Order: sequence, then structure tokens, then C-alpha cells
Amino acid sequence: MNENYVINLGRQLGSGGKEIGEKLAKEFGIAFYDKELIKLASDESGLCKEFFEKADERASQSIIGGLFGTRFPFISDGAIPYGSCLSNDSLFKIQSDVIRELAERQSCLFVGRCADYILRDHPRCVNVFVSASKEARIERLMRIHNIPSEAAEELMEKADKKRSSYYNYYSYKTWGAAETYHLCIDSSVLGIDGTVQFIKEFVKLKLGIQK
Repeated sequence: MNENYVINLGRQLGSGGKEIGEKLAKEFGIAFYDKELIKLASDESGLCKEFFEKADERASQSIIGGLFGTRFPFISDGAIPYGSCLSNDSLFKIQSDVIRELAERQSCLFVGRCADYILRDHPRCVNVFVSASKEARIERLMRIHNIPSEAAEELMEKADKKRSSYYNYYSYKTWGAAETYHLCIDSSVLGIDGTVQFIKEFVKLKLGIQK
């Protein structure tokens, strides 16, 4: 029996989701994937990672012809024939294949990118969504980016809109809705480390991990 397991972590910008994911993966001693998926998908497909960066967590749109014109300046020779249409849907498919391959090979934690939907048939997965109060999110973004509260709030709202549109488009579920996940948690209640420990215990109970 394959004992590999997966933790899929959705998050609001400013909730500390990435930091929580990194610490949680370290607690379990498993691989952590966030932006790393962009390079892996690029390596797998032969496409420059700029394609994946432009499409990262954005709903479907044409990349070629829309963002870069009709030629393929970022594609390795022979990767895609001239005249092909490359859309966010195509990039999503490539990234989805990478996520499935990684989950098949090892236990790991994925941040965002519809990993919970992509791995919906995985026998041992836990899907978590991390939110935080508006005040806590704004304060965190102000501190990290050294920006005023108005800019932090605007950044937060744009990120929420982008992530929800992406998730809802590809998963046919609702981003951040309780019924979409196994656990939803407000990181501003317990703090980053407290949230990590709470999720850790939940994962251990759900998957029967003895450690």
C-alpha cells in the first residue's frame, strides 16, 4: 500500500498561508511546493517559466497572441510547433500533470494552484484553507511589503479576486467556502505557529499518522 500523503493548502493573501505551509511541511518532513511548481512545469514542458509566471493562478485566457504576440520567443526549440495556440488552460494542464507526478512519487504539501481539485482522487489527502481577519492581513502585508494600509488593502482585494476566479474556474467549486475543504482555519486566532500545530494535529488524526 502506498503510504504517501498530500496536504493541499489554499490561502488568502496576508493570512500567512505560505509560511504556515513551509513550517507544516518541515514538521512532517515532506516536500513543499509553491512557486517551485512554475520551474518544474517549465522544465517538464520545455516552455520558459515566464509563461507559467504570467498564467500563475489566473483563469483561462490566451497567452500567445495576447501577451507575447504570435511568435514563441520563450519556447525551447521543438517544444510546440509554430502556430499552436497556448492558453492558460494548456499551462494548467501541464502544471496539473506535474502536481500528479509529484504526489505519486512522494508525500508533499502544495500551496494553491487548485492542487486539492487536481488531486481529488488521491486516497490520502487533506485539504486546508487558511484565512485571517482583514485587520491582521492588512497589517502583515504592510509589514512585509513596507506599504501603507490603503495599498495593502488594494493588494489583498486584487489577490482574492484573482485566486477565487482561478479556483472557481478550474475546480467548479467555491474558493474559501467551508464545504470545499476538510478544514478552514483563521490564522489570526492562534497565530502562525499555533495554526501550524493545530493543522498538524488535524492531519495526523485524519490520515492516522503516528508521529
